[in-house]
Amino acid sequence: MIEFHLDSRSGVSPYLQLVQQVRQALLLGVLEAGDRLPTVKEVVAQLAINPNTVLKAYRELERDGLASAKPGVGTFVTATLADESLAAHGPLREGLRAWLAAARKAGLDEESIEALFLSTFRTPVTEENE
Repeated sequence: MIEFHLDSRSGVSPYLQLVQQVRQALLLGVLEAGDRLPTVKEVVAQLAINPNTVLKAYRELERDGLASAKPGVGTFVTATLADESLAAHGPLREGLRAWLAAARKAGLDEESIEALFLSTFRTPVTEENE
């Protein structure tokens, strides 16, 4: 089951953070069709947020065809976003872990690592860079 977290520094509304985390879990194969999402009560207890925030996130997932609420039972994943690229995730994750270890060894703190990653991620890839 997915465990949600919120980043108050992100500038992204809490309900969208929940939606994004479910979408990422679906892309990574962490969640699959049939899996139950945490109940609203569970998320509220874990994150200390308004129940309406969780309900709004779950409604958006339903609208996108990714989840379905079953009254009295819970909200369940109805579709996946994972594709054939899922097989490549393991080796890429290992490479990223090695990169993170090298960044930490070089003395970068979490904020610096994130800034470096995001600035590199947003730089257009050209044939020269490949």
